[in-house]
Amino acid sequence: MNIEINNESGVSVDEARVLKLAASALAFMNIHPDAELAIQFIDEAVMEKLHIEFMDEPGPTDVLSFPMDELRPGTPDRLTPAGMLGDIAVCPTVAAAQALAAGHDTIDEILLLTTHGILHLLGYDHAEPDEEREMFGLQRQILETFYASERA
Repeated sequence: MNIEINNESGVSVDEARVLKLAASALAFMNIHPDAELAIQFIDEAVMEKLHIEFMDEPGPTDVLSFPMDELRPGTPDRLTPAGMLGDIAVCPTVAAAQALAAGHDTIDEILLLTTHGILHLLGYDHAEPDEEREMFGLQRQILETFYASERA
């Protein structure tokens, strides 16, 4: 997988672990190994600007996804074509606040948000209850598979 990580947030992030999670998620979704993904860690001011510009909503958010080639998940027999999956922007300070409220580590929130962002790049959404069940179910499976691989 061609995964680029850029941290402009000023917050230390375990980029190696995020990279492993992203590669695991893309493999889980049967994405071609030559697909490209960019993950940006940004501060609240930049995230708020993007949130207003692209979602017309005030304040910073946790994660935004910007799909490029509109790739969709493949199957074990037929990988998705190679291409530009897109960009994910994650705000570690918003993730830290959410992690504190949820009672888990910030890195776990960042891994969840990265997975969430990847699923959005692949066309998943959670606006409707059925969509939410499907997307959050996949998100949970991807994270469980990743955490199990770390324990192995």
